[in-house]
Amino acid sequence: MRPTSLDEVAGQSHLLRAGSPLVTLANPDAAARAATSVILWGPPGTGKTTLAQAIARSSGRRFVELSAVTAGVRDVREVMQEALTQRDLYGQSTILFLDEIHRFTKAQQDALLPGVENGWVVLIAATTENPSFSVISPLLSRSLLLTLKPLTDDDLRLLLDRAVSDPRGLSGAVVLGDEARDAIVRLASGDARRALTALEAAASLAVPDEDDDQDADAEALAEITVEHVSQAVDRALLRYDRQGDEHYDVISAFIKSIRGSDVDAAMHYLARMVEAGEDPRFIARRLIISAAEDIGLADPQALPIAVAAADAVQLIGMPEGRIPLAEATAYLATTAKSNAAYLAIDKAIADVRAGGFGRVPVHLRDAHYPGAKRLGHGKGYVYPHDTEIGVSPQQYLPDELRGRRYYEPKALGAERDVQARLEKIRRILDGG
Repeated sequence: MRPTSLDEVAGQSHLLRAGSPLVTLANPDAAARAATSVILWGPPGTGKTTLAQAIARSSGRRFVELSAVTAGVRDVREVMQEALTQRDLYGQSTILFLDEIHRFTKAQQDALLPGVENGWVVLIAATTENPSFSVISPLLSRSLLLTLKPLTDDDLRLLLDRAVSDPRGLSGAVVLGDEARDAIVRLASGDARRALTALEAAASLAVPDEDDDQDADAEALAEITVEHVSQAVDRALLRYDRQGDEHYDVISAFIKSIRGSDVDAAMHYLARMVEAGEDPRFIARRLIISAAEDIGLADPQALPIAVAAADAVQLIGMPEGRIPLAEATAYLATTAKSNAAYLAIDKAIADVRAGGFGRVPVHLRDAHYPGAKRLGHGKGYVYPHDTEIGVSPQQYLPDELRGRRYYEPKALGAERDVQARLEKIRRILDGG
């Protein structure tokens, strides 16, 4: 069912407008001037290979396909040499489609540069990872970066209906019910390949075996139902690469949902990570950071609960570990928030890095080693426990930072009480 021309391609309309680089590449009349290499970046099943092959067929160019999984520097150089020969002897240009370019080492990508720069080949490279991190800068600067989007539900419905009726597909041998179609679309999550695979599997369940009872109406077409789909595909395709963008995007959304007190969104992103097999220790570590950074003393129980969840995951493992992770997530998302402690340490570090530290006041210095008292260390220090209120009015910060305020508690949760108490403490320390 792979499209043979750009007209058959479903989705990616933002890349297939008239005059766009891909359409120009596919135009045989523009072969001489349209030699722009492109890098196609997008999730699996969105049409990267399809676009490359459709462009090659439509443009009349020679088409060579390499996979970064199996090809080496020698293979790339042989392709470049053959492309140069074809151009010089026969005036034929070559499209080199390189799948999974992010798997190429720097040396392998360097081998592509002469051919791309001199126009021996038109490179169409495909990647599921961010090219900014996986493709060398010289190759990026000589190519157009085009981003593919997951197919919409309407795009997938179009593909499914076409596959049911097209001779290349099921050739009208079955009927696809509306509910079954919607189920496949939902399970495919924007992946055309996943949708077509699910359709094929569900169709094989719907069509009766030749040995089945033939008394039924032979003229009636078999219908693919929701039950057939559920038997064929047990769960939705989850896009998640533990080494790629999804790893960082989902954990970022998870922490920001907790910070924003949206427990439902936080639980959703937790489910995505659990279902994708993310390391539960990584999730637990981020919960601990969130408890300290975003909640702090607004709820002093947040950090112990996050640490307890991490310990529980370590002890019991998965899949049961998802339960303490969910408990900690729900607690952190719904409790009071304050980043005052986080801001305080960062402000203090900024002062120290800028040279604002000064000498430790003499009365606070260690007076236990021989000769320390002769230097005046500890002289004048007031032991707070000897005072009636447990706080003594004396200077603790160095002279250079006297009066500096780092920790500014917020009137939120338990930190409201800290705020009131701290105001009294600071008045006493200042001698007020």
